[in-house]
Amino acid sequence: MADPLVDLLRGALERRADLLARLHGEGTDCYRLLHGVAEGAAGITLDRYGPLLLLQTFRAPLPAASVSALGDAARAALRLDLEIVHNHRGAAPPVDWVPHEPSPTALAEHECREAGVRFLVSARHRGRDPWLFLDLRAGRRAVRDLARGRSVLNLFAYTCGVGIAAAAAGATEVQNVDFARSALEVGARNIARNGLDATRCTTLQADCLPVLRQLAGQPVQRRGRRVPFVPLAPRRFDLIVLDPPRFAKSRFGAVDVVRDYPSLWKPALLALAPGGAVLATNHVPEVDAAAWHDTLARSAAKAGRPLRSLTAVPVDADFPSFDGRPPLKMVLATA
Repeated sequence: MADPLVDLLRGALERRADLLARLHGEGTDCYRLLHGVAEGAAGITLDRYGPLLLLQTFRAPLPAASVSALGDAARAALRLDLEIVHNHRGAAPPVDWVPHEPSPTALAEHECREAGVRFLVSARHRGRDPWLFLDLRAGRRAVRDLARGRSVLNLFAYTCGVGIAAAAAGATEVQNVDFARSALEVGARNIARNGLDATRCTTLQADCLPVLRQLAGQPVQRRGRRVPFVPLAPRRFDLIVLDPPRFAKSRFGAVDVVRDYPSLWKPALLALAPGGAVLATNHVPEVDAAAWHDTLARSAAKAGRPLRSLTAVPVDADFPSFDGRPPLKMVLATA
């Protein structure tokens, strides 16, 4: 009996034919093949990262036979020999679940490319998230288009994907800031992998809140006088990337993109050079894009840095949404 997921995958690949042709033409071999929530298989995603297929389930796990069938269908459609790994990230699987066993080769580190830039990928590592977020591709493209000859501050950098894209596109300086040492270590390896100057594309392990406030010339708020932080002098950047998580607490305050995006947005604008641009993201599905845009515009005016422009950056077509409102919202703003 044919697996219905295979038919869904084939339909998804037909809809992506033009996009995949464009991506392959620009030197990109990493993209989403099946976005289950909008393509008939809620709780399932299938991504290609170079030679690797990464299948993730967020509700019920898939049996080994379904994993193999999806792998075979993707290989046949793309005419490529690809390894597949299934990671289940939902509730505990049933006791009779027979998981798919990936090959040792599949579990090794691999390399994928986006616009010719090289990125490491590992299906299973110390964290849960892939080392390169594919839905942020359109944001990295927007940064590449602006980066040449500019200084770039990449906040909440994770594995430095946006910063590396900027450096490869000719940015004069890129500072990648994140609290997670393990993520920045992957970023540093990618910097070296692309032959980039590590003195021009740097990593800083630090809480983004005190970093941003100091660069903006604002006092650092902290719980306890002895809480250390990296001292920085105020300065401005030509291009700032603001890609925060939904919520995070530290001894320097909280990141809350639903209820208090301005606490990040205002100092980011104060750290922006005249005529500069900010790429900002909001990953929360329930946040309305128009309401978020209005918040950004009003907050900018209150901060004394009114926006000259605010342009939505839509995600690429391999991340469709059933209602036209994708969870990831991105804007490119100039002030």
